[in-house]
Amino acid sequence: MYCIVEMERKDECKLEKSTVIGLLAGILAIGTAMVLKGASLAVLWNPAAILIIFVGTFASLFMAFPMSDLKKLPKLFKLIFVTPKLTDKVELIHQFVEWGSIARREGLLALESIADSIDDDFLKNGMKMLIDGSDNEYVKDVLLEDIHAMEERHRAGAQIFSQAGTYAPTLGVLGAVIGLIAALGNMSNIEQLGQSIAAAFVATLLGIFSGYVLWHPIANKLRRLSQQEAEVKLMIVEGLLTFGAGGSPISIKQKLMVFLTAEERRRLEQSNMIKEGISVVQPS
Repeated sequence: MYCIVEMERKDECKLEKSTVIGLLAGILAIGTAMVLKGASLAVLWNPAAILIIFVGTFASLFMAFPMSDLKKLPKLFKLIFVTPKLTDKVELIHQFVEWGSIARREGLLALESIADSIDDDFLKNGMKMLIDGSDNEYVKDVLLEDIHAMEERHRAGAQIFSQAGTYAPTLGVLGAVIGLIAALGNMSNIEQLGQSIAAAFVATLLGIFSGYVLWHPIANKLRRLSQQEAEVKLMIVEGLLTFGAGGSPISIKQKLMVFLTAEERRRLEQSNMIKEGISVVQPS
């Protein structure tokens, strides 16, 4: 779960295909459009424009954010392409139902050995508080505060890219102005004037492209990943509180099913049928 930012877990990670597809599609769309319009792709190699847009954007970020936030940038970039695997909600329900059954038969202390083997620090902390006899309201307050603190940390990371998406297009206008000043300051060669003016707008192109195809979408993806992790953690909180209050396995399952999509509910029912030895026929 968002372990690259938190550096607290070593969950299995996977390639985020949507990032790769989006990046390649964006580059391909711009490149193809330029060719169709008769513009040379070689014009994009403009060191001055690249310097103004990318170095200027990062300079603005260093002015806007403390170093403690900016140190996370490499991890945030990695997270966009390689996302940690979230806990499967269906499997989580099966676990809570099993733990609820044990707790009702043998008491919460019977879960102590299970709690020690849990990899998820958030879930382990909640389990240990329940086993130690903490009040349900206290456990709920502690875990919700943990989620709130996590969301604030994630929000700070997303805000970095959101601000970059705001700065880059404006810096593109600045780059165009600088290019026009240079072009109009040397009008002795009329043949080169048109090329110089065209090159001046490369900074604007790069600024808008990086702002609305890179930085803003990255910020949105980070916010979405944070929402997904928060949802799983809220599900964990509900599961802990339900079986901690002595809820039956059926009530635990019903309480947690509200967090599932229609597809996940079908998968849950199918897995229950398989466990009960009932044949499951997949639709053709």
